[in-house]
Amino acid sequence: QIERGRTLFDAVRGALGTQFDHLTAVRDSGRADLDSAANFLTAMLVAVAVLLVLLFVVLFLGLRQVITRPILRLAGEVRQVADQDVHRPVNGSGPREIAQLGADVEAMRQRILDEVAELERAHAMLDRRTRELERSNADLEQFAYVASHDLQEPLRKVASFCQLLQKRYQGLLDERGEQYIEFAVDGAKRMQILINDLLAFSRVGRKPGEHVVVEAGRLVDDALANLEVALSLSAGKVDRGELPEVRVEPALMTAVFQNLIGNALKFKGETPPEVRVGAERDGDDWVFTVSDNGIGIDAEYAERVFALFQRLHTRNAYPGTGIGLALCRRIVEYHGGRIWLDTDAERTTFRFTIPATGDEGDA
Repeated sequence: QIERGRTLFDAVRGALGTQFDHLTAVRDSGRADLDSAANFLTAMLVAVAVLLVLLFVVLFLGLRQVITRPILRLAGEVRQVADQDVHRPVNGSGPREIAQLGADVEAMRQRILDEVAELERAHAMLDRRTRELERSNADLEQFAYVASHDLQEPLRKVASFCQLLQKRYQGLLDERGEQYIEFAVDGAKRMQILINDLLAFSRVGRKPGEHVVVEAGRLVDDALANLEVALSLSAGKVDRGELPEVRVEPALMTAVFQNLIGNALKFKGETPPEVRVGAERDGDDWVFTVSDNGIGIDAEYAERVFALFQRLHTRNAYPGTGIGLALCRRIVEYHGGRIWLDTDAERTTFRFTIPATGDEGDA
């Protein structure tokens, strides 16, 4: 019985050994297959990596050839145009978008050339007109010299001799003769006044004087001192409040106040003239006002009164040359302001602006 069990056990052990040998063989075979698969996978990964590198190289070279080089070439042409020769044409090449970009740059270059040419023509015209203006100013200077010396001398002589004739033969001539002499004297005097007014008008801004900060009230006082006789004859009254400081040429601005106040005294109504002078701040400007109770000006003539030699009344009714308000406008505009007739005011009112100096107080 024991022998039989040992025999069976040896048989089982032999079968197990055979099974173990079989499993070992299967394991070795599987390990070999696994190693072979791993090596194949590694080779595949290496091959894919090499293909990717080759693909990136090909893409880089392709992009450089198709896009980068045309862009660099276009940039070089643009740089040459900007640095050296603006007349050099820009030719874009390569893909359609880059070619379109080159065409747009060329169109911009051509437009700039056209604008530069237009500017050069404008500068040439400006230079030519500047030279013409310089010649005109020289002619005007010569005219002013002639008007102030050569023309006035014979006028003074005519006026003097006519006055001598009037004094010497007064009472010896008939009424018509005395009237002729009086016309000659009056004409010579009016011509002298007209020449002096034209000279004053032409000199405004031609030889700029020093602009100083001065109280406008002082300028009005100087104007009133010059109008003392007219104030006395017209029994007029001028009322002014506190006026600000302004940066002006005092002589010119005094002439503005003198003309405006003088017109108020001249064009008076039935009652004695009353003139008011004031100022108020409006942003960066002082707005000066000169108003009176005179005969007034129709609104349709609000612009015409500032024209040279424009008169609304005959010389017999109101004397003058028709230059006063034109001179006022020229002086005010020379100082950077503007002047106008306020047609909405109840009284005859002229207003003009002068830029504020920026450091004065409110009036």
